Amino acid sequence: MTQTLNARAVLLDMDGTLVDSTAVVERLWLAWAAPHDLDRDTVLQTIHGRQGHQSMSILLPERDHDVNLRENAQMLANESADVDGVVEIAGAAGLLAALAPHPHAIVTSADVTLMTARMRAAGLAVPALAITAESVSASKPDPEGFLRAASELGVVPGDCVVFEDSAAGIQAAKAAGMRVVGVGPHAPAHQPDVHVDDLAAVSVAATDDGFTLTFG
Repeated sequence: MTQTLNARAVLLDMDGTLVDSTAVVERLWLAWAAPHDLDRDTVLQTIHGRQGHQSMSILLPERDHDVNLRENAQMLANESADVDGVVEIAGAAGLLAALAPHPHAIVTSADVTLMTARMRAAGLAVPALAITAESVSASKPDPEGFLRAASELGVVPGDCVVFEDSAAGIQAAKAAGMRVVGVGPHAPAHQPDVHVDDLAAVSVAATDDGFTLTFG
C-alpha cells in the first residue's frame, strides 16, 4: 500500500539507515565485551543508536564514567579505521540525491571522523548539515540532536520527518515531536509512523510549501 508524508525537512540517522555497518559494529563491540563476560544479545540490543560511552554505562553501570569516555574514544578510532563490510543501504544514494534541493541533515551518534569514514566507504555524500556526537550534550534517545538539526534548518519539529532504524533513534525522534520512518527489519517493533524495508521505494516530490515523501 502506498503511503505519503508531507514535510519541510528530512533528518536521517546514519548507521542502519543510510549505511549498513552491522558487521564491523558487532565485530568490535563483541571484542570489547568479551573480557567483561557480557551476554552477546544484551550487548547487541544496547549499542545500536547510542553513543558508545552511554552504551558502556548501561552495560557496566558500576564503572567509572571516565573509563567509559576513554574506551569510547578508542572504540571510535577503531571503528573509523575499520570499514570492512560497510555498504550503502539500498536506495540511500538515490534518496540523498532527491533530497538535495530540500532541507535535510544527518543526525548520528557517530563523531565526525567515523561518520565521514563510513559514508565514504558506502560511496555516499555527506549532507551540508551533520549533527554528530560532538554537536550534542546528550545521546539518543534524548531528542537534542533532532531538535538542534530542525533549529539549524529553520524548520519546526512537526514539519520534520526522521528516518531511523533503532529503538533509541525512534524514541528520540518521537520525543522531538517528529514523524518517523522506520527503516529495516527491527524498526516496526518501535512503532514508527511508516515502515520501509530499505530506501529504494522512497520518492520525493516538491510541493508549494515543502515536499512529499511517497513510500511504495
